Amino acid sequence: MTTKTENAFPEVPPAEVSYPKLASSAARLLIVDDEESMRKLMRVVLTGTGIEAKVAVSGYDALRILEGEKFDAVISDLSMPGMSGMELLSEVRRLYPRTAFLIASGAGDIRIGVEAMRTGCDDYIVKPFHVDAVLAAVERALRKRSLEQEVEKYRLHLEDIVVERTTQLRTALTGIERGYEDTLAALGAAIDLRDNETGDHSRRVCLYSIEIANAMGCSEKEVGVIARGACLHDIGKLAIPDGILLKRGPLTADEWRTMQTHATIGYGLVNRISFLADAAEIVLSHHERHDGSGYPHGLREHQIPLGARIFSVADTVDAMTSDRPYRAALPFPEAMEEIRSGIGKKYDPLVAKAFLGTPQAIWDAIRKGGSRLH
Repeated sequence: MTTKTENAFPEVPPAEVSYPKLASSAARLLIVDDEESMRKLMRVVLTGTGIEAKVAVSGYDALRILEGEKFDAVISDLSMPGMSGMELLSEVRRLYPRTAFLIASGAGDIRIGVEAMRTGCDDYIVKPFHVDAVLAAVERALRKRSLEQEVEKYRLHLEDIVVERTTQLRTALTGIERGYEDTLAALGAAIDLRDNETGDHSRRVCLYSIEIANAMGCSEKEVGVIARGACLHDIGKLAIPDGILLKRGPLTADEWRTMQTHATIGYGLVNRISFLADAAEIVLSHHERHDGSGYPHGLREHQIPLGARIFSVADTVDAMTSDRPYRAALPFPEAMEEIRSGIGKKYDPLVAKAFLGTPQAIWDAIRKGGSRLH
């Protein structure tokens, strides 16, 4: 069996040897070996190429040095007392994953060297050393780590791009959503213009419905659906003839049947738009009643969508507290009493409870033009 000293570089004075410059000559390397002659010889070779090299006498010494200084690569002997090269490899990979690591040992340890490569070693140097082989191994290891770092930078850059694009997309979607809301508000105002008895009605019932929904603990998504449904609830009235919609006196039976079609007409219009599909159910069911006496399908209790049950209360309150050609607006307490007396008949008990439990000041603020949108 050969000894470490027999596997070293030839004892040639540094001044008599000319070494090629490495492409990675700006790198810093740490040489780890328990034999002084080996450390000196390896340092001479690497320094001769322009690389800055430092030495450590053991694995523990190497870890101590690595704590205070940054190195691009570590070249460690495989067999050392105290901490082997494999054990040092494990620690360097755990603590300094971006540092290249090379194992150096005799030809009889080839299998161990291969195993070291499998567990994270970047290259393996076989003794007896050949200058060109050592320099090539160092160059390969440094290039490999450089490429890995470039890949990591690229990956992080891609992540930054994804985050940036996601932020831009969210901003765009927020803008689109606001555009939708503005469009719906304008459409609600247009609907109100056809029915001059209820100016600003859609805005108020929308805000009333939002308050009740929040009081009932509805999710943000549910509140959005309810708001859109409340805003568009009377869109079907755009198809009702003015002679019926604006008639001052009582409607005939046929006229009333025509008027009732605005719920199904509105549903047909809104249901065609994908992002309004949920809201379309409120448009269809906003005249259903808790006891089944409403239209168009005579739904009862929980057969009626929650948004429509909420809207029913909001719509009644606004209708009673708004001026009509045949009467002035009624005081708010009368509207509250109407809701209270209709619990279990016209109105869902839980919805009515949420409405009655909300301070009147909030409803007054909405009526005066304030916004309670969350």
